[in-house]
Amino acid sequence: MTKPREPNGVEPRRSEDDIQREQLGPRGVPGAPDPARMTPQREKKTPKHVDPGHTA
Repeated sequence: MTKPREPNGVEPRRSEDDIQREQLGPRGVPGAPDPARMTPQREKKTPKHVDPGHTA
């Protein structure tokens, strides 16, 4: 039997990365906290207010 597939244009509930993080942890260590955080430089570059722009 084959695994049911998602129809085109529909995202699955969880990605392969989500499943792997659940099984192995964020850095390959089960139960370890996720040490990833935004660096001060990246935080400065990230816009606070995003203007969606114009449609026309």
